[in-house]
Order: sequence, then C-alpha cells, then structure tokens
Amino acid sequence: MNPPTAIADITMIDNVMRLRTGVEIEHDADLLTLTGAHGSFTLRNMSDGLVSAMRRLHRAVPLSELNSSLTDHERHQLQRILARLNKLLARCVVIDDTELMSLEPTAPDATYHPSPPRPGARLRLSKFSFARSRDDLLVLESPLAHHRALLPHPAAGAVVAALGTTSGAIELADAAGLPLPVVHNLLAHLIGANLVEVDDPESGRFASETDNALRQWDFHDLLFHSRSRSGRTDDPHGGVFSYLGDIPPHPAIKPPPNGPAVQLPRPSWRDIADRDPQLSTVMEQRVSIREHATLPIDLDQLGEFLYRVARVRTRSWPDGAHYETTTRPYPGGGAAYELEFYLAVHRCDGLRQGIYYYDPLEHRLILINDNESDCRTILDDASAATAFQGNPDIAITITSRFGRLSWKYRGIAYALTLRHVGVLYQSMYLVATAMGLAPCAIGSGNSDAAGRILRLNYTEESPVGEFVLGSRPHPHAPDTD
Repeated sequence: MNPPTAIADITMIDNVMRLRTGVEIEHDADLLTLTGAHGSFTLRNMSDGLVSAMRRLHRAVPLSELNSSLTDHERHQLQRILARLNKLLARCVVIDDTELMSLEPTAPDATYHPSPPRPGARLRLSKFSFARSRDDLLVLESPLAHHRALLPHPAAGAVVAALGTTSGAIELADAAGLPLPVVHNLLAHLIGANLVEVDDPESGRFASETDNALRQWDFHDLLFHSRSRSGRTDDPHGGVFSYLGDIPPHPAIKPPPNGPAVQLPRPSWRDIADRDPQLSTVMEQRVSIREHATLPIDLDQLGEFLYRVARVRTRSWPDGAHYETTTRPYPGGGAAYELEFYLAVHRCDGLRQGIYYYDPLEHRLILINDNESDCRTILDDASAATAFQGNPDIAITITSRFGRLSWKYRGIAYALTLRHVGVLYQSMYLVATAMGLAPCAIGSGNSDAAGRILRLNYTEESPVGEFVLGSRPHPHAPDTD
C-alpha cells in the first residue's frame, strides 16, 4: 500500500462507513441477518438492491455510492436500516481506498457529527484521551467519548501523536505528511467524537482548563469510572466467565504460606451476645481512633476481632457453579472472597513482633517476616497516613487476589474489590467499636513497598487497603473522623 503522500490524485470522501470487523451477513430467502460481537439484527423483505448495498458494507464505502443504485424508496429504507445498525457500523476517513481512520461506537446510542476546526484554531488531544494497542491496532479512546478511533495507517497515528502538543491544522499536516484537506477531515471526526478539543476563539483556552467539573477529575479516576460501569464501553461486562476452560480458577482459599503458626483463641458467641451493645449504639459510637492506650491489645482480643471479621465460615462447590465458594462474615460478590489479611504487629500481649498472614480457614496467624526493619516500614507508613497522630499497635494490610474476581468478572473486577474493601472496613469498624478497641481505616498505602515486604507478585496479589487496630485510650476524643 502506498502512503497517502504518494497518491497524486487525492479524493476526499466524507460520510463513509463499513461494518465493524467480525460482523457476518447471512441471507436466506427473505431474511438478512447481521451478527457480530456487539449484537445481531434480522431484516425482512429486503429488495435485491438493499441486499447488495448491505453486502458492500464489508468495506468502507461512501453513503452516496450506496445510494447511487437504489430507488428513492430503497434509499429511505437504507437510512432507517443504518440507524438501527449503528452499533455494528464504523465511520471511516478514506482517501483512494486507503482507510486512514475509523470510529466505532462504544455506547449503544452513540452518535456524533463531524465538526471541522475553524481557520486558525488551536487543537490538542483531550487530557482524558489515550492511545493504546487493541487487537493489534492502535486506537484512541477517552472516557468523555462514546466512540473509539481505530488508526490502521501510520499517517493517522502521526496526527494523533502531534496532537499531544497544542497545534494548528497546518502544523499537523506537516507533521504527518498529509494534505491539509485530509487532516481537516480527520480532525472533524476526532473533534466531533470528543477525542480532540479546540480552543475557545476568545480566551484561547480549552474546556478541560475552564470547566470546573472536568478540572477536578484526574485522568485515571474518570477512566476508571467510565470503564467499570456500563454505558460508555462495549467491552465484556459483568460475570461472563471469559477464562472458563482456558485458565483454572484461583482457589477459594489461598494456600497458607510456610512459617511458625500461632493458633488464635475462638470466642464464645454466647459471651459476645451477652456483652455486645446494640447495633444502633455501635454505629453511633463508631469513630476513627488513631492513638492507642498504654496497655496494648492482647491475643484474645485480636483473635476475637479476626474471627468476627474475616474467618471462613463455610466452603462449598455449589451445583452448577464453575468454582469453589466460601462464606465469611462480610458480603462478597460471587462469594469469591479475594481479600487477604496481613498484620504488622508492634504490640500485642501474647504475640511477638513481626509480620503475619491470617489463615481464615484455620483461624491462625502465620509468621512470614520477622525482619524488624520491614515491620517498622509498614507501621511507619500507617502512622504517616494518620498524620503521625499515633504509633499503631497493629497495622493490617488488606490485599486482593485479583484473579479470583477477574476469572469470572470483566470490566468490574477491580471496582468490585474496592467495594469489598469498603464493606470490610465497615465490618472492622463495627466489630472493633463493639469490642472497645481503637479502629482506623487508612486512605492510601504504598503497594510496592508492602508487596515487597509481603513477598507478593504485584499483578497477582497486591495491597488495596490498610487498617490500624489497637487498644482504646480512655478517654479518647470522639471527633477523630
């Protein structure tokens, strides 16, 4: 294929479309069926002219060319058909049968109108746009857009790369080696699809700089929001079991690590019921307490806390299920229970200092790291996260075995694990408050440092939450949240 710059006779084509890759057409009697990964449509009583027009959509073709051999009635029918087929179609920018770029919808009702830049406009990629490899093709996407741009030709990729810096259309044409009209056509589609922003003609500023709602979004937060909920993505979403038969599911219970084990006391439920305050009282008394008393928490208290919060209650392989499940004291999506507990212990009567893994099945602690410096690092990080208001008795690191969720769920796995952390935080707060202990959730932590100390593979299991626990000072300030 010759590059566009080598084509002498540039033919500008607008309103060009084709079927998305993978869409198949079947014609049987009076039925025409289009089937693809993003849906299927069956059309009845199609004329020969309409059938021929639909078959031509396997390649990028101008709407005017499709209409040229149709009657007025067929053109009207085609217009209605194409509106129904929106999510199976891609809009293209083509010169002399060379596809430079195509845009395919990521939302069911996605529409856009090409918006050519005004003369002298300054342009740049939206700060929320990003380019990546997808299905062995460079694509441009944004959480603000309802389409993605596929860039099969290097010249289109060069335009996108040049838009990383505020530029004008002439500069972009020079950078990509494309004729200016071609670049205008590319830009019109990118602007219309909300992947490229144009400066305000009066202020010279961009919407992402002046829109206060956009200014307060970080790139990764808005992307995460758009991709972990339906509406702006056409990727697989929810419990689709994408890896069934390909990758074995992660075990319901993590195999315990090697190390000296400390069996924890199991509390008496009758004793708990006799002394626990009412739930409403506990909820009203719940506060974050960052300072701990002179006397430390003891092993009985720690054992009761972990038993009430995180133990495995039951395990089973339900009929028809694809993986083993467990039940635990807090709710978990798909009964997957991917969260694990690691405890950096500074003070606990009956337990020596060190870093422990909590075995939720056997209700025991396993010493995995007795290096004083490593333990101090986790404790100091927890202290720093509480603005150095206290020296924690125990810092609990909550990790996620990501594959336990992502084996079943697509698009929502990480969002789901964060929801689980929130549910778990509340359980930890309520149990600690009912027991008269000092709880405090921590807003962030160093996943790399903790992962190294806990000897974890970052992409397999990594910290997603931290929590400080200790003995409750008397009296304590009630307004510590």
